[in-house]
Amino acid sequence: MPLLPTCPPLLIEEGLFDEICRSLSQSGYAVLPAALPVLISDALMCCLATMEADGFRNAAIGRGVQSQVNTGVRRDEIAWIEAQSHTARLWLEWAERLRLHLNRHLYLGLFSFESHFARYQPGQFYQTHLDAFRGRSNRVVTLLTYLNHDWLKQHGGELLIYPDNRSESPVALGVSVASVLPALGTLVVFLSDRFPHEVLPATRPRLSVAGWFRLNE
Repeated sequence: MPLLPTCPPLLIEEGLFDEICRSLSQSGYAVLPAALPVLISDALMCCLATMEADGFRNAAIGRGVQSQVNTGVRRDEIAWIEAQSHTARLWLEWAERLRLHLNRHLYLGLFSFESHFARYQPGQFYQTHLDAFRGRSNRVVTLLTYLNHDWLKQHGGELLIYPDNRSESPVALGVSVASVLPALGTLVVFLSDRFPHEVLPATRPRLSVAGWFRLNE
């Protein structure tokens, strides 16, 4: 039986990046199950496994001097991803290629990328929020991915994405446009200042990576 031709990895990657661009330009968000390359998700898992337990801290809301821990709004723990390790660099280099692709095709002027691990223990949540407010932040595009094997509907922990806050169409209060299970390798990308979203409580530990493409301050 003849072997089927395979696509070069960079060609596959470009197709994924094209799909993200199409979704952002058409609807402002993209949900792509099992889309993150296995090499990258394995690298993130490896990076997470080698982190010290005290590398995580309680997540805060707000930035700079306005940053504060508020467990009534969010209860996850985070650890920022730096480029010191080889495994972390694989993720950051992949995000850099996506940044360049977004700039080339959508002319967004994205300048940099930051990201962190987020760890939710059972019952923890993050209430509805925006990642950026127009005119008050330089976060432009949010990138999320998940590191949870064998995640089932009954485990909960969905990401709910609510309608574009600039939409003039009447939408029932509390109705989401997407409900995303945090299954391994799922990618979620959306415009940071336009889509309110929340994380529902789960019945098992929930691991994710949250990142933001930013403008130059």
